[in-house]
Amino acid sequence: MRFVFAPPAEDAAGLLTLPWAEPLAEWHDERLVEIRQRGISRHVVRFVSDDGSVYALKEINERLARREYRLLRALAENKIPAVEVVGICVDRGGAAAQAHRGADTDAILVTRFLSFATSYRAVFSSPRGAQPTDVLLDALVELLVRLHLTGFFWGDCSLSNTLFRYDAGLLEAYLVDAETSELHPSLTDGQREYDLDLAVERVFGELLDLQAGDLLPVDVDPLEIAEELRRRYDGLWHELTRDEILRTDEQRYRIAERLRRLNQLGFDAEELELISTPEGNRLHITTRVAESGEHSRRLFLRTGIDAGENQARRLLNDIASYRAYLEQKQGHPVSEVVAANGWLEEVYDPVIAAIPASLRGRLAPAEIFHEILEHRWYASEAAGRDIGTTAAARSYFERVLPEVPEPQI
Repeated sequence: MRFVFAPPAEDAAGLLTLPWAEPLAEWHDERLVEIRQRGISRHVVRFVSDDGSVYALKEINERLARREYRLLRALAENKIPAVEVVGICVDRGGAAAQAHRGADTDAILVTRFLSFATSYRAVFSSPRGAQPTDVLLDALVELLVRLHLTGFFWGDCSLSNTLFRYDAGLLEAYLVDAETSELHPSLTDGQREYDLDLAVERVFGELLDLQAGDLLPVDVDPLEIAEELRRRYDGLWHELTRDEILRTDEQRYRIAERLRRLNQLGFDAEELELISTPEGNRLHITTRVAESGEHSRRLFLRTGIDAGENQARRLLNDIASYRAYLEQKQGHPVSEVVAANGWLEEVYDPVIAAIPASLRGRLAPAEIFHEILEHRWYASEAAGRDIGTTAAARSYFERVLPEVPEPQI
């Protein structure tokens, strides 16, 4: 029996005592846990909790396991949202054990369970805020475009092969399954279009399935939504890769405007090229996925809070507001570090500590704080005055958080 673990391997050392030689479906171990909101898989998938971490184990062919292990590691290196691969187990117990399992299940791929993640079915069954189809499509399109810019052909893009995390009311999509994927230096237009065709077809089928289960709003047309996926993809791809003709006198500010727009969309310019033409200079930009997490890193350095990018942006804005309050109260400038420490101690920590024990774990703490800020704004509008964070948190815990589905495990 052989294990191949991605570093840091010591994190998963406790998994070595699992009954790897047995078929995964027949495992009996006290560390096995059930995930209530899980996607649909063509393989046996089970979940294990060990030393405070939860892992997903998928039993597949060794060739596919090694390939998916390699591809998931490449995605991590390219900062693409995907499940974190932990390792693979092969040579599972000799010829007799393999004959019992079958040749197509001679390996197990291990990934780390994505905390606070949800499936597309859960998003539709318990919608929060915006129209589920809008936030799901936007998240899936952005993920597919990021993959294609990296030269990654998914081959099985679907809602089922994606997990979603709430980030300040929006969703971020994470690739889960890379069995049919390929990594190239770059993709041709034909490869991109084929991958997009597959995505539209699969999403259409999944929405039909939701419709049959009465989980889709009656005014939502599965075919229209599937085609909207194509339109949004084409729009984003065009925005990121289009060439444009610039006059010399407008060149500088137009380039700055284009780069600012790319950054707002979460992308960077790897290379800019100006090509002389009779009409003017043609601007060609080679776009790459941006190094994400600027706001997340800044928030973590100031407060130690681990948050999504949109969550971090919202919390940093609240810190800035608290800083302005301190400066007005004290009558002199206050440094960002002092303001962040005061906000953490007097605002954020008391709110998080006040979450009822029975409701903890339903959302990430940073997402809960973001939603309390939203709740405070709406409640203050209704009251005609600022009700304050403490009152908003109390109201949120009583009226909103209990409606959030319980944790998946």
